[in-house]
Amino acid sequence: MFRFELLATDRTTRARRGRLHTPHGVIETPIFMPVGTHGALKAMTTAQVAETGAQIILSNTYHLHLKPGEQLVAKAGGLHRFMAWDKPILTDSGGFQVFSLPKKEITEEGVCFAHEGSGERIFLGP
Repeated sequence: MFRFELLATDRTTRARRGRLHTPHGVIETPIFMPVGTHGALKAMTTAQVAETGAQIILSNTYHLHLKPGEQLVAKAGGLHRFMAWDKPILTDSGGFQVFSLPKKEITEEGVCFAHEGSGERIFLGP
C-alpha cells in the first residue's frame, strides 16, 4: 500500500531523493506541498494546482475539525472528494495549533479545549 523507494543519497549531506508510493499516487521527494489548511487552496482550484505539477496537498486536522467539520467532509464523500483532489493528501495533526490554545487540558487520551468561535468544549484524541 505505502512504500518508499530510495533513489539516491548524497554522500556529503546525506540528503535523499526518493519516491513515495501511496494508494492515491506516487510522490517524488523532496517535494513542495501546497497548503489547503481547511480543505481548500486560496486563489486556485485544485485543477490549477495540478497543472503546476503539484503531487500532494497538505491540510490540517485541527482546522478541518473546526471548519468545515467532519460531518461536512463525510457528507461530501471524504476529504479527497471534498477537495476535488484525487492525488495524495497529507494531513498534519494540528498539534502545534492545539499547544498554542488557552485553557487546554492535555492527557494521555488527548486534548480538550474550547472552540475558538463558539466556546464549545472539543476533545481530540489519536
